[in-house]
Order: sequence, then C-alpha cells, then structure tokens
Amino acid sequence: MRKAQTERKTKETDIALSLTLEGSGTPNVTTGVGFFDHMLELLTVHSGMDINLSCKGDLQVDAHHTVEDVGIALGDCVRQALGDKKGIARFADRLVPMDETAAQVAVDFSGRAALIFPDRLSGKVGSFDLELIEEFLRAFSAHAGCNLYVRILSAGNRHHMAEAIFKALALCIRDAVRIVSDKVPSSKGMLE
Repeated sequence: MRKAQTERKTKETDIALSLTLEGSGTPNVTTGVGFFDHMLELLTVHSGMDINLSCKGDLQVDAHHTVEDVGIALGDCVRQALGDKKGIARFADRLVPMDETAAQVAVDFSGRAALIFPDRLSGKVGSFDLELIEEFLRAFSAHAGCNLYVRILSAGNRHHMAEAIFKALALCIRDAVRIVSDKVPSSKGMLE
C-alpha cells in the first residue's frame, strides 16, 4: 500500500496529516472549519483514500491559512505516496453533477504544477468564503506536482458547486493514481 505522512507547523497552522492511497475512503478530518471538513470528507470518501488530518489554525483571523496549508500538506502527502509514479494512470478527468450544478475536473500527475480555474467562486456557505477553494486547489496542485483543470459547467447553489468540485477532484485522484502497468507513464521515461 502506498502511504505518506507529513507534519507542518508554522505560526499560522499546526497540521498532522497521513494518508493511504489504496484505502477504504475513511475520513478522520478535523480543521475547525466545518464546511471545509465536509469537503475534505467528500474528497476522502470518493477518492477511496484514507485521510487522517488534524489542523489547528489561526481561525481567529479567518480560515485562509488553514485551508491553504491543508492543501499544501495534502499535496505533499500525495506526491510522497506516488513515489516515482511507476505504473500510475497519470491522467484523469471527470464531470460530476450535483443537483442543478456540474463541475468538470481534469488532472495530470506530471510532476509539474499548474492550476487552471477560469471560474471564480465568490460568496459564502455559512461562514466559509468560497474563494478559499481556489487557494486550496492551487496549494494542492503546487505540492502534489499536478496539472489541475477545474471548470464549473452549470452554476447554482454555492454548496452544490463546491461539492461537485471536490467530488470530481476525488474521482480524478482515484483514477489517476491507480496502477495500470509496470512502466512510468511518460515518453521521457520519468516523471519529476
């Protein structure tokens, strides 16, 4: 089984995160940000990973540092768990409807980071600023070393749009990290 763990301690956050790529989709997530915990639980369940996450952040300021730093830690763990990426599918894309909304996500675990997210989320779900989703995705992409394309195909309820994004990302991670051969999926013979 491919596993990884990391700790990240700054003046803004204190994070302990471990994951198993071939898990049972069991979340154990605590960030102190209820809506974000809900999104991370969806990510865990639909990716099939097991994620154990404890984050204490400077929530008296706002949730920005917590959300961004969790993206960093999660990206670091996925990258670590993938190792040399030998045999992975590497690419995946999914379109996920959530009631009246729909999101499309595509990923390439190439070792190069890029986030393409042309749709801007704004407003709040409860006290959660939806613009923080982009911060999470950017941090995850940079630290996992993946190209990440995210598109809202049908806008609607903000909660539903966020769920569609996280579910589509989860399915992409599940599909892209699965072992499909005994070769590194690159014409270069390696993925950095």
